[in-house]
Amino acid sequence: MVQAYILIQTEVGKAAAVAHEISGIPGVTQAEDVTGPYDVIVRAEARNVDELGKLVVAQIQAVDGITRTLTCPIVHI
Repeated sequence: MVQAYILIQTEVGKAAAVAHEISGIPGVTQAEDVTGPYDVIVRAEARNVDELGKLVVAQIQAVDGITRTLTCPIVHI
């Protein structure tokens, strides 16, 4: 299982709506609107890195109002 944080920038005023919509996507375990350089932080999981990539590109980035994403895979050292 691969887990990651996805940091999202949105259009002005869209953070809450984006977080709400993303929270319903399978594979997303948490989506919160936050303050700072990013507007939404998502925690997601997938079976492998390829599935994680598909989740981000095909589903999360397709949500209206998103301008940029940064995916940060979780590592266990």
